[in-house]
Amino acid sequence: MKILALTTALLISLSSAVTEADSETIHNLLQDYATHGAISPDEKQGEQLWQKTFNYDGEFPERSCASCHTKDLTASGKHVKTNKVIKPMAPSSNSERFTDSIKIEKWFKRNCLWTIARECTAQEKANFLVYLNKTVKF
Repeated sequence: MKILALTTALLISLSSAVTEADSETIHNLLQDYATHGAISPDEKQGEQLWQKTFNYDGEFPERSCASCHTKDLTASGKHVKTNKVIKPMAPSSNSERFTDSIKIEKWFKRNCLWTIARECTAQEKANFLVYLNKTVKF
């Protein structure tokens, strides 16, 4: 009985987290992350991790998500090492964002390893998704 109540509360929490994006892909990912321990995705924590800087052996003195993607989610960024242009993260500026869960997971793995030197947790991914979706406009 406790498990059913916890699951119901968690799904209600996740539903409210995706109201801005109303995306089936995002909703499904958040449900998957919940099964891996992500509870109550937090936009503020996603923003804080997005802007947090990391330093590894001096190769790149400071590295953050915002280093390449910028703090403005509606703007294009540029990879600090390759100079490759990166399309905006905000779905309101880039309709391709958050439409393919396989791509989302691929880029989470690659970028988390490169930026913070480990894979992101399910909670961190959930926090990122609700933060990145805040700029959705319908």
